[in-house]
Amino acid sequence: MRMVDIIIKKKEGKKLLKEEINFFVKGFTNGTIPDYQASSLAMAICFNGMDKDEISNLTEAMLYSGDTIDLSSINGIKVDKHSTGGVGDKTSLVLGPLVASCGVKLAKMSGRGLGHTGGTLDKLESIPGVSINIERTQFIKQVNEIGIALVGQTGSLVPCDKKLYALRDVTGTVDSIPLIASSIMSKKLASGSDTILLDVKFGSGAFMKNLDDARELAKTMVEIGDSLKRDTRAILTDMDQPLGMAIGNNLEVIEACETLKGKGPKDLIELCVNAGSIMLMQAKKVSSYQEGKELIQSKLSSGEALEKLCQLVKAQGGDDKYIKDTSLFEKSKYIINIYSNKEGYIKEINALEIGEAAMKLGAGRSTKEDIIDPTAGIVLSKKVGDFVSKEEKLCEIHTNKDDYKVYIDEVIESFKFSDTKVDINPIIHEIVE
Repeated sequence: MRMVDIIIKKKEGKKLLKEEINFFVKGFTNGTIPDYQASSLAMAICFNGMDKDEISNLTEAMLYSGDTIDLSSINGIKVDKHSTGGVGDKTSLVLGPLVASCGVKLAKMSGRGLGHTGGTLDKLESIPGVSINIERTQFIKQVNEIGIALVGQTGSLVPCDKKLYALRDVTGTVDSIPLIASSIMSKKLASGSDTILLDVKFGSGAFMKNLDDARELAKTMVEIGDSLKRDTRAILTDMDQPLGMAIGNNLEVIEACETLKGKGPKDLIELCVNAGSIMLMQAKKVSSYQEGKELIQSKLSSGEALEKLCQLVKAQGGDDKYIKDTSLFEKSKYIINIYSNKEGYIKEINALEIGEAAMKLGAGRSTKEDIIDPTAGIVLSKKVGDFVSKEEKLCEIHTNKDDYKVYIDEVIESFKFSDTKVDINPIIHEIVE
């Protein structure tokens, strides 16, 4: 078998056999297939796509290109969730403790942020003392004891995906649904959970810009999970404006804590309650969507979910007094109120633009080597649909950068106005099963 023949076959739009996909994944992982041939195949896939069998076979081959995690020693059904990334997306910090407080086991490996999207690990590390590097036996012990662990991905999982993703990033082959779906699902499946809930975001602040593309990606990933015998479901969620009010690491932790106290923003609560109810059904903890919502809401109002976050923080070396009293978190040198120069109804808060502004203020990375300022970010005062008077507060920026004034116009310009009332999009548009 020759790699050049596989490239030509896909260039001509023909279906690749499982053996041919396995040959590529094995050779690319061990270095016998060079980068230029791998990038050529990726481009052919971008142009000609893959059918369900090819995508499933590619995912499975990447899944077994390295180690997989065996969670069979954790009692009960293990659930997991994955977000395709957005601005202000602190969902895992709320949703994880919520489902764990209902008696469901969540063993989750998360990622770091890059560009305008935030990462769960960076948010966790903004809590003093918290470690996201936990040895595997301790990871399993922690989930058995308190029902939840949020940790970094081990380097030996899915090595083919790491190599292929880095190559796609510099060869213009990122935007391919077969390659995106197989990348996400190979990592999720290697992490060992029994069920997966996918939060597929679309809009200005998401990778998928429209609902149709998000739906296609969600259906593709659900089909992959089902073909490999994992209960996989997806929700399609709005990312045309930031999720919640806070963008930035410890600012989002503070908002997550307030949400677990029942005081969070409406869109974040709605997302977590509905996603949580689906995860409880996947875990067979409840028999209906409504029963799941009622159980989740009861854990919010009782304070049990907040206590579960405290247990998670303590188990991973952190100081839970910051969770109980968020005023203890370190604050930025500059906290500046930003006021509107217009009057009207907010019709858009461009999530990409405000996410990039938060990154420049120190809340994110433009390269993997950048150091994040855990205190930096933006806290909104208004959301889409709100009426704003001229000179009324839109948001506040938090930063330690002395040149913060150069970013103020960028923040203001992310708000778009209308003279008439605007419709507010639901946070969850569809559920894909």
